[in-house]
Amino acid sequence: MKWIYPLLANRPFLWLLLVVNIAGTVYGYVWYGWQLKETPPIFLLFVPDSPTASLFFVFVLAAFLMKKNWPLVEALAIVTLFKYGIWAVVMNLLVFTAQGELDWVGVMLIFSHFAMAVQALLYAPFYRFKWWHLVVTAIWTLHNDVIDYVFFMLPRYHMLHEVTPQIGYFTFWLSILSVGIGYYFVIRPNRFKLTI
Repeated sequence: MKWIYPLLANRPFLWLLLVVNIAGTVYGYVWYGWQLKETPPIFLLFVPDSPTASLFFVFVLAAFLMKKNWPLVEALAIVTLFKYGIWAVVMNLLVFTAQGELDWVGVMLIFSHFAMAVQALLYAPFYRFKWWHLVVTAIWTLHNDVIDYVFFMLPRYHMLHEVTPQIGYFTFWLSILSVGIGYYFVIRPNRFKLTI
């Protein structure tokens, strides 16, 4: 598996990944457009979950291209990319279960969000965040869950409306797991570490 890391640190590959993530981020904000129009201004920052996660990673990649580390953004990126990557895969599989079919957008969302979670983990050896960065990220992530499931600002899947409490419960524990992933791959002693 270690053969992949020289490719991940290669500047042309980092540029390619930056362009792909910028495009995905823009598409994500457009996808949320109708919901953002209906969102009270106080909640706007917390509604577009996946594109904000990929935006964090855009900043991580930009820092890498400058041969820098921005630890707080790295912590936000790994936790939110993993969380919302897995969350969107599960939600779209639930849509498929509820409807018996999934359109091409749903299939694309499954693959693109799975890729988000994978890239979060693949770049973990290059991250340099500390405990306090992860604590701030955990507060951000759990606060976002409150906004989504207490104030009902979550992405709207009308066919899953009846199971929103169960989705909220799943999302809370996915947040905890995602913070744990951040600790395991970046902070724990003797973790695998590389320089970009």
